[in-house]
Amino acid sequence: MAGRWVKPEVFPLFAAVGAVVGLCSMQLVRNICTNPEVRVTKENRSAGVLQNFEEGEKYAQHGLRKYVRGRRPEVMPNLNKFFSDPK
Repeated sequence: MAGRWVKPEVFPLFAAVGAVVGLCSMQLVRNICTNPEVRVTKENRSAGVLQNFEEGEKYAQHGLRKYVRGRRPEVMPNLNKFFSDPK
């Protein structure tokens, strides 16, 4: 039974599914731990609606967003320059 699933052709599928599960888990943990609108403990839930705009801005402008803010939206900039810039 296991020999039917463990073939070299299936490894890329395992890698893709593993990467997606990892990304979803990371986003779930990030939301539970750092999202200002998520309150897990009973003491925090009893606080009601908080007007903490600074914390919300800090959550929305995370490190990856700050890193790509001034960059051009290209996947392979060197390859794009090679084919688009005349010599």
